[in-house]
Amino acid sequence: MTITDLQPGSKIHLMGICGTAMASLAGLLQELGYQVKGSDQNVYPPMSTMLADLDIEIQQGYKAENLAYKPDFVIVGNVISRNNPEAQALLSSNIPYTSLPKAMGDVLIADRQAVVISGTHGKTTTTSMMSVLMQTAGEEPGFFVGGIPQNFNKSFQVAKGDYFVIEGDEYDTAFFDKVPKFVHYKPKFVILTGIEFDHADIYSSIEQILAEFSKLLKLIPEDGSLVYNGDCPNIKKIIHHASCKTFSYGESKSSDYYFGKRVNISGRNQMAVYKQGTPVGDLALKVFGHHNSMNALATFALANEMKLKRTHILQGLANFKGVKRRQEIISDQAGVTVVEDFAHHPTAVGLTVASMREQFPGRRLISLFEPRSATSRRNIFQQDYIKSFLQTDVAIIAQPFNQTNIAEQDRFSSDRLVADLKENQVQAFTFPETEKIVDFLQTTVEEGDVILIMSNGGFDGLYKKLIQALAQKKTLNQADITL
Repeated sequence: MTITDLQPGSKIHLMGICGTAMASLAGLLQELGYQVKGSDQNVYPPMSTMLADLDIEIQQGYKAENLAYKPDFVIVGNVISRNNPEAQALLSSNIPYTSLPKAMGDVLIADRQAVVISGTHGKTTTTSMMSVLMQTAGEEPGFFVGGIPQNFNKSFQVAKGDYFVIEGDEYDTAFFDKVPKFVHYKPKFVILTGIEFDHADIYSSIEQILAEFSKLLKLIPEDGSLVYNGDCPNIKKIIHHASCKTFSYGESKSSDYYFGKRVNISGRNQMAVYKQGTPVGDLALKVFGHHNSMNALATFALANEMKLKRTHILQGLANFKGVKRRQEIISDQAGVTVVEDFAHHPTAVGLTVASMREQFPGRRLISLFEPRSATSRRNIFQQDYIKSFLQTDVAIIAQPFNQTNIAEQDRFSSDRLVADLKENQVQAFTFPETEKIVDFLQTTVEEGDVILIMSNGGFDGLYKKLIQALAQKKTLNQADITL
C-alpha cells in the first residue's frame, strides 16, 4: 500500500509531528479528510500552537505504545533514527509507511506544477514570498513552508489551482530514504538562493553538497525555469547541469536581474529592479535587510519568467508581512524591542544582525544566540561566528544544546567564541542556563534597546521567561514614576 491508496477518513500517524515540515503536512492531510495525530519529544511553538489550534493530538515522547491504536499509515520524519523505539515497533508491524517528502510528492504535488525554493539560506522566507505573491495573483496555489507566513498564519494550503509552492531542503529524507527532500518534489520552476556548507551531521564536504544540488538541476524539465543567485561561486560550479532556461539574480549588473540602490523610506525597504539593464519594477517591502532584498529579487525574477502579471508581482511582494520566527517582533514593552529569528548558520546570523542595524538605526543591539543545529553545535564554523557578531553591541552566547553525541574535539565552544569576540572589542558573555541570561538582561537592559534572539529551537523557554521579566521591569518602572 502507498499513501495514494488511502481513503478519506483513514488514520495517519506522523512520527516527529512537531517539526516545521511535519506539522504543516499534518494540517494538510487533515484538510484533505484524514484522521491525523502523531508523536514528538520536542514540543514548542509555533508548530505546537498551530497543531493545538487544529485540534491535532500530540503524543509526548516516542514509544511503541503510540502505535497501539493501529493507524492505517505512518509518515516518518527525518529526526527519527532506525533505533528509535517507535520506529522499531513500526518496522516489526505490518503498518505501511513512507517519508514526508515522498508523501508530499505523491499526494499534494501530484501532477501540479511544482515551484521549488532551495538553497542554504532564505528558503522559508522566499517560499512564503512566492506563496503570497501567487495568492495575490489569483493562482490559488498550494504551499508548504518550513515556517508560518504571517499573511496566512499557517504553514500550508491545499492547492485549488495548478501550482504548488514548496521549500526544497537538501537534508536527507528519512533513515530508509537517504536522498535530499527535493528529489521527491517534481521541480519545474526553481529558485536556488545560494549554496554553502551545512548539515555537518550528514555531509563531510562542500563537494558532497554540490553533488546533491546537481541532482536538483538535472530534475528540472526543459520547459521549466531556474532562477539562481549569480553572486554565488558554488552555484556556478554546477549550473551546467541544468537543461532548462536559467536566469541569474544578484547585486552585480552582470546578473540577468539586479536591483538599484536600496533606500528605507517611510518604513519601507525600496529598490528598483532591472532585467538586463532595463527597469522592470519598483519594489516596496515591509521586510528589511540585504538578504530579504535578495529573496524578493529572486521571487520577482521567477514570477516574471512564469509570466505572472507585473502588477500582481509588485502588489504581492508589497503585501508580504514576513514569517514567524524570522525577524519577528515578539515583544515591545518597557521601551525594549524583542525580535526572534531562526538564524543558526554563521552567514544567516551575520545577515540578521546587519538587518537589525538597518531596521533599528541608532539603537543598542543585544544579540542572543543558541548553538542548537547539528552544524552549529560542531566547531566547523567556530571562527566564522566571530565575524557574524561584529556589528552587535552585546553578544550573549548560550552554551550549546546537547553535545553528548559529538566527539569532544569536534564540539563548538561558546566560551571560546566569547573570548574571541572580546578580543574584537565586542561585549560578550555566556551563561550556563537561560535563567541566568534572563537575570542578566533584566538588570542591564535599557530603554531603547533591541534584543535579538536567534535559535532554531525552543531555547529552553527563554522567550516567555524574558517577556515576563520585561513586563515585571515595566511594572517596577511605572511604580517608580508613581512614587
